[in-house]
Amino acid sequence: MKRRNLFIFLAMASLILPACEKFLDKNPPDQIASQTFWKSENDAKMALAGVYSFLLSGTYNINRIDWDAMSDDFFMFGSYGQVDKIAKGIVESSTTGIVVSIYADSYKGISACNIFLDNIDRAPLSDNLKNTYKGEVLFLRSLFYFTLTEIYGDVPFYGASVTLENAYVKQTPKSEVVEKILADLNIAAGLLPDVAYAGHAVKGSALALMAKICLHNKKWQQAADAANMVIQGNKFSLSNNYNNLFLAAGQEKNPEIIFSARYLNPDRSALTTDIEGPDHKYGAGAALNANQKFIDEFECTDGLPISNSPLYDPGSIMDNRDPRLNYTIRLATEKIVNPANGLSFTNSLSGLYTHYLVRKYVDPTHLPFDYTTRSDQDFVHLRYAEVLLIYAEAKNEANGPDQSVYDAVNKVRARTGVNMPPIPTGLDQNEMRERIRHERRVELGGEGYRYLDIKRWKTAEVVIPAIIDPGGIARNFNPNKNYVFPFPQSEIDVNPNLEQNPNY
Repeated sequence: MKRRNLFIFLAMASLILPACEKFLDKNPPDQIASQTFWKSENDAKMALAGVYSFLLSGTYNINRIDWDAMSDDFFMFGSYGQVDKIAKGIVESSTTGIVVSIYADSYKGISACNIFLDNIDRAPLSDNLKNTYKGEVLFLRSLFYFTLTEIYGDVPFYGASVTLENAYVKQTPKSEVVEKILADLNIAAGLLPDVAYAGHAVKGSALALMAKICLHNKKWQQAADAANMVIQGNKFSLSNNYNNLFLAAGQEKNPEIIFSARYLNPDRSALTTDIEGPDHKYGAGAALNANQKFIDEFECTDGLPISNSPLYDPGSIMDNRDPRLNYTIRLATEKIVNPANGLSFTNSLSGLYTHYLVRKYVDPTHLPFDYTTRSDQDFVHLRYAEVLLIYAEAKNEANGPDQSVYDAVNKVRARTGVNMPPIPTGLDQNEMRERIRHERRVELGGEGYRYLDIKRWKTAEVVIPAIIDPGGIARNFNPNKNYVFPFPQSEIDVNPNLEQNPNY
């Protein structure tokens, strides 16, 4: 993204919601620019690029996988975004880090979306192009609101640009926000082109997000129907190279990717506050250390759990395992080698909580790893394997396990390079539920999904207190408060209509 685009993005962002009173200046500094803008197709394209650029914020980029450290899959080695403290249940309205940044990043994105939608009709575009742009921005706004509802529950809803009159509003019930964004996604699906993903949201992106939102809100039949529309649309398929889903070289025109936050160097350094990319953070920095229980979740190649399989060797635990274990996790003692120039790196074991580190999103071709490494891996928000699992889970919850549920799960397991045997037949609904939850954990491990999964399943209150952190202290999770984050105290202070979440 060019620096001129960045200027437009920053100008748009100056009208954001009530993070503090300066955003409500009666004469915002971009007033003249906003009146002289929207005069050409190029203006509209730059404004659209500005909206997309919010995907480069910490909440929507690769740092999202840190959320797995708040689940039973990983420990956070370091204090990124206060995730390590929040994981222990140490979270209040005064907590900084992601408690503040998720709120701010999302509402900045929503504000940019609203400004775009309020002004795009002023630009001299064909109706077809204008409608496509509207569909893309409705999709992005829905993504931002979905994230807010998953983290904070009921949240302030703004369907248009903020003014002095409508800035300070109380939260809207989560169920109402969900209905609004599902309606927006239905509109978006009708406006967006029905083609493969190539960097901008398409019809399949809107349908996949709709399916995910419905799943998270127990709208089982709607989730299954939306996911099935993606499946029957035949615009996406499983990649034949699992590892390449998370490396830049394999992401361009990858048939499995339905939507992603895209990078083109030097965007990471120019447009974000990240001080390091995923190669340094998860490669050299070893920021995420996997929990032994996560490692044990992966079956052996015979499809049996390690407790039952004769193939399991406690002395060589990575052998004869579901290949997704090696695609997701690397041993800290493993040497990373750049195939292009032979440069290599081996992590220090000093201080690590476990010796299981993340492989996903760590690209050996970017060696040597340091703070200057310009990682350009796109962060994948939606992919076809998850759509299959969404369909399977929603269909099972709605009607129990029919053949289509088996087919969806087994397709994920049988993909090229994984080749795991099919799941057993004759499962009842509860048994299939556990199989699908297992499949989500191993297929999507290290991608930032697990924390929201255990919250929506209402198992977090059991799972999280059973985690023993390094040092021998059990984590804490209060079901009366911790299923949502508190609103940042700074927001409570400036918005008298915003009520703090219970027990914070």
